[in-house]
Amino acid sequence: MISGTTTLIAHIGDPTFAFKAPLIYNPWFEKNAIDAVVVPMGVRAGDFRAMFPLLFRMTNIRGALVTMPHKVVTVELVDELTPTAAVAGSVNAVLRRPDGSLVGDQFDGAGFCRGVARKGFDVTGKRALVVGGGGVGSAISAALAADGVGTLGLYDSAPATAEGLAERLAAHYPDLELRTGSKDPDGYDLVVNATPLGMQDDDPLPVDVDRIAPGTFVGEVVMRQTITPFLAAARARGCPIQVGSDMLFEQIPAYLEFFGFGTATPDELRAVSQLPG
Repeated sequence: MISGTTTLIAHIGDPTFAFKAPLIYNPWFEKNAIDAVVVPMGVRAGDFRAMFPLLFRMTNIRGALVTMPHKVVTVELVDELTPTAAVAGSVNAVLRRPDGSLVGDQFDGAGFCRGVARKGFDVTGKRALVVGGGGVGSAISAALAADGVGTLGLYDSAPATAEGLAERLAAHYPDLELRTGSKDPDGYDLVVNATPLGMQDDDPLPVDVDRIAPGTFVGEVVMRQTITPFLAAARARGCPIQVGSDMLFEQIPAYLEFFGFGTATPDELRAVSQLPG
C-alpha cells in the first residue's frame, strides 16, 4: 500500500510510451519488502520543463527514470552531470540528494557493458567499434570509455554526430584512442550495433559481417526481436553475442544502486518481472 512516506521514483515519458519499468521494479520492491514504488507519468514534451522542477518539490520523491523524448532536455534541468551523462549528452536517471540538488546520470551504456562483462568479456584495453552515435550509441561509448577500452571506433551516418561524440569523449578520456569515419569491423574485438537497423527483417546489416573475425564479441541494442539478422549472421561466424534486451535487465541493478536500494541480479529481476511474455 502506497503511503505518504513511500519512496517514489517517477518514470517520466511521452504519454504514448509503453511504461514497462514498473512491471520490473515494483514486483522486486514488494518481494524485498522495500517501501518504494515506481510511478509512470506521461508528460508531453511541451510540458516537461514546467513539470520537472515541481515534481522534485514532492517530499517523498527520491528520483526519476527519464525516457524519450525527455532525455536530452533533462541535461539542462539538473544541477550536476556525471561524466557518462555529459559525454552521452542525455540523462535517463535523476537522483535528488539530501540537500535537494539533482544529479543526472545515464545508464543505457552501463547496462550494455554490465551484460558484456557478465558474459566474460573484459573490455579493458580492447578495441571496440560502435556503429550509431545517437543517444544509446553515445551512452555505450561513454560506458566503454569509463570501463577502460583502449581504442574506440565511432561511426554514424551523419559524420558530424560521430565527430561531436569523439570530441566529448576526448575531453573526459584524453588517453583513449579514438577513430571516426569508418564502420569497417576488421580488427576490432567488440562490435556494437547502436542503430535501429534490425528492427525490420529486410533492413540492411549495420556492418559487413564478413569483415568480422570469428570470436569477435558482437552486441545489439534492438529489442523488437531477440535474434536480429545482424546477430544471426554474427553467430553463424562463430561470434559470441549479446541481445538487445540484456541491456534493459542489466541496467536496472545500476539504477537500484544509484537510488540507494541495494542491487539485484538480472536473473532475480526476470524471476519477478510482470512483463508479458
